[in-house]
Amino acid sequence: MAHVQAENEVMSADDRLQAQLELYHHSLAFVKSMALRAAADLRIPEAIHRRGGTATLSDIASDTGIHATKFAHLRRLMRVLTITGIFSSSSDAVFKLTPVSRLLAEGGQSSCNLSPVVVGVFVNPVAVTALLSIPKWFTDERAAALSLFEVAHGCTRWEMAAKEKGDSSLLDAGMVADSTIIMEVLLRDSHSIFEGVSSLVDVGGGHGAVAAAVARAFPEVNCTVLDLPHVVAGAPANESIQFVAGDMFEHIPSADVVLLKWILHCWQDEHCINILRRCKEAIPSRDAGGKVIIIDMVVGYAGAASAENVSMETQVLSDVYKMYMDGVEREEDEWAKIFSEAGFSDYKISPVLGFRSIIEVYP
Repeated sequence: MAHVQAENEVMSADDRLQAQLELYHHSLAFVKSMALRAAADLRIPEAIHRRGGTATLSDIASDTGIHATKFAHLRRLMRVLTITGIFSSSSDAVFKLTPVSRLLAEGGQSSCNLSPVVVGVFVNPVAVTALLSIPKWFTDERAAALSLFEVAHGCTRWEMAAKEKGDSSLLDAGMVADSTIIMEVLLRDSHSIFEGVSSLVDVGGGHGAVAAAVARAFPEVNCTVLDLPHVVAGAPANESIQFVAGDMFEHIPSADVVLLKWILHCWQDEHCINILRRCKEAIPSRDAGGKVIIIDMVVGYAGAASAENVSMETQVLSDVYKMYMDGVEREEDEWAKIFSEAGFSDYKISPVLGFRSIIEVYP
């Protein structure tokens, strides 16, 4: 108690007031996510885009079907979205798209519309509800034996997916948009990782956005996408890609390169080791050009390791977010451990994709 009193005496009234401000700011941070989700659900960015990138509050209300009684509340929502940088606004209440909100609008760059990622992945009620159960998961003996998802929802995420049999089109669209942005930069700055490759299999490649980008840039590469049967069944026809239905835990088709984009962070170490062992079985020796390419986070590696750095903060926030589905974002030593246990001899990290890195892993 004396120690606590001493700390309070050290803090001046102004210090406490500033600390209070920061505490409340952190506590209200979730409102930014909720406001962003509301904007995506209401298609506000699309409404502004259709008017040439600039719209008044009345324009937005009219184009999105906002009820007349909620006009004043729309202004409050737009104020939050403007202060946080989603939109910009002039003094006469004219709202404009920013680089961030351009990624939420259908139109000229519809293939890069990330609204499905906001709505279907990050600001997802299933995930948010699960994260509210973290204290119980950390301390309750019965809860400790379960996944965070099971604690919150009473079943595994796979059981919920099977029970609901929901349409996965939202997630598929989001992953296509994410891959389009990633591959544009990867093929511009790191295209050499595919040079000399004659065949590639994209594991968990969904509707083939990554494989299609590689095939366009390197027509000589035979590109295959491996995913679950229901995913492959819904994939669009593409003559440059072969789609194969299967389970990455059981078998991966043979190729010079196996690519895993945003796959391993969904799984605990033992599952990742199993997947990587299947990858090792699928590729030739390093001398023959065999390797695994992983596009995922290496926490603390991309950008300066600072809490003030957007990349680093995004990485650690994503790591806690991944708890809800029993996944994990890894630091370099954690990646090295699973590579070694899966039987690989070496790896190389290139942090060139914003908050994600390219990891080349060699047998």
